[in-house]
Amino acid sequence: MAIKNMRVLAMVMAGGKGTRLFPLTQERAKPAVPFGGKYRIVDFVLSNLVNSGIYSTYVLTQFKAQSLMEHLKDGWRFGSMLRDQFVTIVPAQMRTGEEWYRGTADAIYQNVNLIKRFAPDMVLIFGADHVYRMDIRQMIDFHIKNKADVTVSALPVPLEEAGQFGIIQTDKKGRIEGFQEKPKKPIPMPNDPTKALISMGNYIFNTDFLIDVLEKDAKENTEHDFGKSILPSIYKKSRLFVYDFMTNNVPGASEIERGYWRDVGTIKTYWETNMDLRRIDSTFNLYNTKWPIRTASYGAPPAKFCYDKRGKRGSVINSVVSEGSIVTGANVQDSVLGRNVHINSGASIINSIIMDGVEIGEGCRINMAIIDKNVKIPPGTEIGYNYEEDKKKYFMDKESSIIVIPKAD
Repeated sequence: MAIKNMRVLAMVMAGGKGTRLFPLTQERAKPAVPFGGKYRIVDFVLSNLVNSGIYSTYVLTQFKAQSLMEHLKDGWRFGSMLRDQFVTIVPAQMRTGEEWYRGTADAIYQNVNLIKRFAPDMVLIFGADHVYRMDIRQMIDFHIKNKADVTVSALPVPLEEAGQFGIIQTDKKGRIEGFQEKPKKPIPMPNDPTKALISMGNYIFNTDFLIDVLEKDAKENTEHDFGKSILPSIYKKSRLFVYDFMTNNVPGASEIERGYWRDVGTIKTYWETNMDLRRIDSTFNLYNTKWPIRTASYGAPPAKFCYDKRGKRGSVINSVVSEGSIVTGANVQDSVLGRNVHINSGASIINSIIMDGVEIGEGCRINMAIIDKNVKIPPGTEIGYNYEEDKKKYFMDKESSIIVIPKAD
């Protein structure tokens, strides 16, 4: 791998508001939203970087960052004496004026001093709010082989889904020929009229080239965003290439996982992506020991499934259950349980996401719900069985009708 001879710096964009994930983002940034029982969304990009041998990472934060900063402090300290091995949080510092980040490019520009001080050969600019595995070394090799100024990771998706993403057009060698930003009518791929090539929001820049384009963009009246303004303005005169994510081979991953990438930007997609994890033949395998997803460890005891005091037996089927959780004489099916969840006798949990520290009282019936951290559900409560009543009592996602109970103090 060419990375052995290169000095590489990663800049992870973790400042997103995540407004479409409200109320899960009511008190936290989108990358800090829990996922899969024990993880946070940010853990996936950081795991990909570390597993790829990239150990120098700045995480750029902005909105409601406290929860994210605490998680990174708890789970992503290398404890090394080597100066080039770090995951460092960078809050918005307004170094160039009295404004918050005006776009993704402005976020990097406001922290260009960190890049100049580290003096890398190339800079990786990756998002923090997607669920996927990627061996980034292969993208770096592609970038070097093509003598690219910029490389953008991309993925073919069905045409009917592509309009919510940035669309890229390329020639036969993968060189970028055009951009569309969330178009109503995406231009299909030349070799497959049913699909379009979408940007994953992950970029590799040669350092000198990046600094030059950022300094020019800062002086102009643009949206100061890589996808909306930077890349469309430079592709005709510079060497911009697309790295096809479908060619990425992750150690230990099965063929069914190839190209797996989820933008968990809405309640519906967040719920669906968590539900991907339930089955024994899950498309995304959390149990790949050759490419582990790393996170903070809080030393909770093992999960436990018990008869209740009356000898009633419950069951847990097709579900993910995290450490410290206790299911007592209750039934859990097709659900994801976080840490230290307590589900009491006679309760029934179906098609739901239950986060850390939640207690479900006796006899509750929960269906198609997301219950955020530390919520106490009183005995006998029913959620997900009466549409009209639920709409009056709880937050209901308009797209999916999923009930979301916000985080408790």
